[in-house]
Amino acid sequence: MGKKKQKNGSQKNSNGKKLQEQAAAGKQSVTTGEMTEKLPKDKNYTVTTLNGRQVKKINNNFYETELGRLQIELVKLQEWVKQEGLKVVVVFEGRDAAGKGGVIKRITESLNPRICRVEALGTPTEREKTQWYFQRYVNRLPAAGEIVLFDRSWYNRAGVERVMGFCTDEEYREFLRSCPEFERMLIRSGITLIKYWFSVSDEEQERRFQARIKDPTKRWKLSPMDLESRKRWVEYSRAKDDMFAHTDTKQAPWYVVDADIKKHARLNCITHLLEQIPYEDLTPEPIELPPRQDEQAYERPPITDQTFVPHYYGGPVEDE
Repeated sequence: MGKKKQKNGSQKNSNGKKLQEQAAAGKQSVTTGEMTEKLPKDKNYTVTTLNGRQVKKINNNFYETELGRLQIELVKLQEWVKQEGLKVVVVFEGRDAAGKGGVIKRITESLNPRICRVEALGTPTEREKTQWYFQRYVNRLPAAGEIVLFDRSWYNRAGVERVMGFCTDEEYREFLRSCPEFERMLIRSGITLIKYWFSVSDEEQERRFQARIKDPTKRWKLSPMDLESRKRWVEYSRAKDDMFAHTDTKQAPWYVVDADIKKHARLNCITHLLEQIPYEDLTPEPIELPPRQDEQAYERPPITDQTFVPHYYGGPVEDE
């Protein structure tokens, strides 16, 4: 076991040194799980005013470059989780329109869905309402070599159910008592539990709600529950404060993501996630493709026997 740790540390130092050298050359400027933070050059940012304060906002080209680099690191993490048989749970909670879904999409974009999956449970059924509260979440926990991202989680009870009156006061108090113990049980069982809370200002949430109303592809995101939560901003704030007071534990702390600028939130959250799980680079050597079989003994059926999707866009020039 000691040798394994020493090997990990050596690998991290090696990778970190390489990435720092890239940073010095202007090619790398954010943290990964294997390097310390380095402030990017100002040319990669523009200064803008957000909610009455000046902030440095990342430029699009630099954002795409950094996101691509971090997604490569996520693939390395995925392969390490698979090889070592790790069990990883990441919980994403926060205000409506705080950007949780956008971060989850960027995390999973390049990963194998058989290893990294998203769980976004809907309203419990009548049968599930009679079960032990955590029961339906337990069924979604990872086996060895898997990563599960919860797009909202058992913390629904401390948020929407509490504010909207979908649970009794006794059920709510029992959740606050039992949740820390439930999470300690998960950790003792060998699960790596990471919890993120996405914090967005009321001004920014209002802007995003208005943008969703105007965009037909995003209008579905505004459910009646979202509109009701908008009217109960203070109640949700109090519920979040109470939730943190009871569940922000040493074993399973809450990590708060400043989500007023979506691109910053994505890069910051992914970078932090990579730092939580030490991993090694298992990238295989370049693959050499084997030669294909000789096709002389194979006679293809007439192409006219197949039903093709019409060329709504593009297509052979001779068809014009």
